[in-house]
Amino acid sequence: MPEQDMVLPGGFKNVSSAGQVTGFQLQLRTAYYRGVYLSLVEGFDVTIDGETFKREQIRFSLGNQTFTLDELTNLTDQRWPFRDVATLTVSKVGGLKVGMHDVQVVEKIRVPYMPIKPSTYLFQKKMPLVV
Repeated sequence: MPEQDMVLPGGFKNVSSAGQVTGFQLQLRTAYYRGVYLSLVEGFDVTIDGETFKREQIRFSLGNQTFTLDELTNLTDQRWPFRDVATLTVSKVGGLKVGMHDVQVVEKIRVPYMPIKPSTYLFQKKMPLVV
């Protein structure tokens, strides 16, 4: 999948809870052309403007369900179809400033025919954070 299709610019925004900005979100599609069972998603490395976020700060949402990255391992009956949009929510007190940011996301998945070592897909681009 072309890298520009993996992360969707319109889904890059801050999120709030109880009137406080608690982090930000990225919307993305899987880069694997056949879709993937969630149990094969190893995780995501998210780096914004050189700041890399820890695995524990990232939540993965598909449809109306949200999971930690560690919980994905047990989801053997749930698929992430190729064109379906998922959301990564990253905890960061105060979120990000509105404007352009250097965004890097690495998707790590174990493809079914090569499950031992994860395949990695890199997205890297300047993107505007929307209000």
